[in-house]
Amino acid sequence: MKSQEMIDLCKQHSLFSWSATAKVDPMPIERAEGLYLYGPEGQKWLDFNSQLMSVNIGHGHPKVIQAIKDQLDQLIFVYPGMATEVRARLSKRLAELMPGDINTFFYTLGGAEANENAIKAARLFTGRHKIMVRYRSYHGATHGAMTLTGDPRRWPNEPGMAGVVRVMDPVPWDYSFGATDEEIVAKNLQYLEEVIQFEGPHTIAGMFIETVTGTNGILIPPKGYLKGLKALLSKYGILLICDEVMCGWGRTGKLMAFEHGDMVPDLVTMAKGVTSSYLPLGVVGFSDRIADHFRDNVFYGGLTYSGHPVCLAAALAAIDVMIDEGMVDNAARLEPIMHGHMQRLKAKHKCVRTHRNIGLFGLIELQKNSRGERLVPYAGAHPAMGQLAKFLKDNGLFTMLQWGTVMTNPPLCITEAQLAEGFEIIDRGLSLVDAHVED
Repeated sequence: MKSQEMIDLCKQHSLFSWSATAKVDPMPIERAEGLYLYGPEGQKWLDFNSQLMSVNIGHGHPKVIQAIKDQLDQLIFVYPGMATEVRARLSKRLAELMPGDINTFFYTLGGAEANENAIKAARLFTGRHKIMVRYRSYHGATHGAMTLTGDPRRWPNEPGMAGVVRVMDPVPWDYSFGATDEEIVAKNLQYLEEVIQFEGPHTIAGMFIETVTGTNGILIPPKGYLKGLKALLSKYGILLICDEVMCGWGRTGKLMAFEHGDMVPDLVTMAKGVTSSYLPLGVVGFSDRIADHFRDNVFYGGLTYSGHPVCLAAALAAIDVMIDEGMVDNAARLEPIMHGHMQRLKAKHKCVRTHRNIGLFGLIELQKNSRGERLVPYAGAHPAMGQLAKFLKDNGLFTMLQWGTVMTNPPLCITEAQLAEGFEIIDRGLSLVDAHVED
């Protein structure tokens, strides 16, 4: 198809995520290879966001494609109560790779389903009902996962699931850039312990966190926060569930983002990068004491496609590619390079408020004046962001713009030259936003 026919038919006969269909302007994509997306008429875009922070090994890797083909020739589907070689091999591989005692896994078809089943596991294991979550979070679009979500996508779906207790993030929205990490952690954990006391520790099953928050701002936990949080929750018998759907699988320069925090969660949820999005798969990782509980007690979770052989084969191959080709190390190596590009843009453009990255998980935050007021208020909009989005698209760059931020989350196989290519396009685009800065 030509681009316009593709767009028109998609808009006429399908709905797009988080959108009013009449207002969407989708990019027409015919194929993808490595770091680049291609349109029907030869358009080319550098994928600077790994799609949804998920195509971690890049597009179209031949080893993963071959593994999928091989599995199709051997066994396509059996119901999840059966044992398969690929399930045995992937489960063993995950147990070898996961830090600590995360040795047992339940398979789903995506991150939201993984979080739904982690909710069930926490409640069944503890016999408690409440789940604590943070406001600046996103955990998925299914009923329970959306209730866990703190950001405005939750609002139209309320009232949602009962028993969710929301708390503030360690770094406030209106952060003044003054306090040390030690001060931030101490104050947040003191506040959190008060919430636990007020809610009744005996009623709280677990707390979900995005280890590094993704679409709500690439929020890197302050030093000491993860270890302190785990200790506080353990004091009251509350499980820590780390949502690594977006930040896991090499994105932060370590295989799992929680490895930066010198602790191991009780449950961990994964998706996206585990197959590099070549096929849908979600995973719940269980620590030994929780897995042991379900050896004698029923885990009341089940999905027709749990442990789908072809999806598991994609995961096994994608994991091997990521590790064998040094992509986790590449993300760690390029962390200071990305930081340097961001520093340069901060020095050059008056619209840049701040920036941050851990590994190849990054974001540039924009401002409307020299006083540091955000260009876009919480859940708001600004015409400059539409202009910037169009410029990036017209100049060969795909990435996500969230409120007043520019995401920088390329595939982990990116080179220094390709990283510079992406930031050069962003550099030119930010000049448009500079024109909107008030003083």
